[in-house]
Formats: sequence, structure tokens, C-alpha cells
Amino acid sequence: MKLESPKVTLDKSTEETFNFLSDVKNFESLMPENISKFEVLENDKFLFALKGMPEIILKKKEAIPNNKIVLGAAGGKLDFSLIADIAEIEANKTDVTLHFSGEFNAMMAMMIKGPINKFIETLVTNMKTAI
Repeated sequence: MKLESPKVTLDKSTEETFNFLSDVKNFESLMPENISKFEVLENDKFLFALKGMPEIILKKKEAIPNNKIVLGAAGGKLDFSLIADIAEIEANKTDVTLHFSGEFNAMMAMMIKGPINKFIETLVTNMKTAI
């Protein structure tokens, strides 16, 4: 299953955007209002839970300076990744798009597609005020 957030344009440089997203503790400010738990486990790993959902642990798997950050599931039964693509438009204008990718059976995919789509949309929308 592959999902893509809407593209968001930030009035920040790619470097500022990349540095913000590289620090996993900053993801707390991007989370939806219905977050019930957020905890930094290591400098590249964090745990979060949304009300009514199981806890999810994400770990930074790859970082290409000023272009891309890849977060992946760190444990649990589901294997997926969340990729932030960062693109410069001009000096202090940056586009960010989030891509979610995971292998799920048809029933699971049907159940989680809506909530995950809403989740990644919220993350990019909150970037406008958080970064």
C-alpha cells in the first residue's frame, strides 16, 4: 500500500526544514490533536500513540541532507516506512511531501488506509506552523 500526502509549501529553506525533521523530538509538534502518548526513546527513535490505536515506534532509517528523511517501523507486527521528500522551490521556499509505504493484507489495508491518510495529511499541515 502506498499513500501520498498533499504537497505543502513552507517559507523555510530546505536546510531548516531538513534539520527540523531530522530531530525526532520535533515530530511531537506535528502530531494530531488526538495523540495520547509521545516519547523519545533514542536520538533517532520515538514512540507515539493516538487515542484508540496501538503504540507505534518509528526509527530514522536514512537521511539525505536537505532532500529526504526515511522513518521506518521499529518493531511490532507491521513493516512500513514514512518518507519526507524535501524540495527547494527558491531560496526560502520548500515543498514537502510525505509518502507512506507498507505491505499489508487486503483486509488490514482497507481498515488502515483512511486513518493513515488523515494522519500524514495532519503531519504536513502542522509543518506550516511548527517549522
